[in-house]
Amino acid sequence: MRILLVEDSVSLCDALTTVLQKEKYEVQVAGDGQQGLELALANIFDLIILDVMMPKKNGFEVLTELRKQRITTPVIILTALSQEYNKVKGLDLGADDYLPKPFSTAELLARIRALLRRKSDATPDNIMTFGNVSLNLSTYQLSTDEKSVKLSQKEYDIVRYFFERPRHVAEKEPLINKVWGLDNEFESNSLEVFISFLRKKLAFINADFNISSVRGVGYQLSPKN
Repeated sequence: MRILLVEDSVSLCDALTTVLQKEKYEVQVAGDGQQGLELALANIFDLIILDVMMPKKNGFEVLTELRKQRITTPVIILTALSQEYNKVKGLDLGADDYLPKPFSTAELLARIRALLRRKSDATPDNIMTFGNVSLNLSTYQLSTDEKSVKLSQKEYDIVRYFFERPRHVAEKEPLINKVWGLDNEFESNSLEVFISFLRKKLAFINADFNISSVRGVGYQLSPKN
């Protein structure tokens, strides 16, 4: 699970990063609102922890822009602004939770688990679907009513990325960052190899769609002609 921590306090960032990494979360840190917004817009994170009082852009501005761009990643507002007005404002702007400072790391971790569990529960029976194809999130099986095939870890990650954004063009860089991480040395031309494997597996199970290339941009799920 990837978490984006947007917080301008270096000491708090260091402390939270240590705690989150001990819980096996992958953490990316942004030290101001503008950097946090740019990273969040890549849409590669499972959860965002967002401070309000930051340089360049405050947390409310960042949250407003994310929801305007239809980024639905769960957001926990983390701030010293504990007045009810600010809590209501954050929730009205699209935050999923609000934790005033100071706080205990145990409570933060509990809220993170609750949000990630809620996100997982939103997918009934651990299944995602597109067209006539189902993706089992537990077994990594890609299936139609006729056939099924097992996916590798990276193939599964790619298919899930597509299924979570079925109507969007998947740009190469955000897709690579989501599957292989931000600090990767993976070359974009190697992505075509994985896409080729997936196209063959979709053909094998008689999927009613394919993965089409969008020149100069990336890939998109498209119905078969």
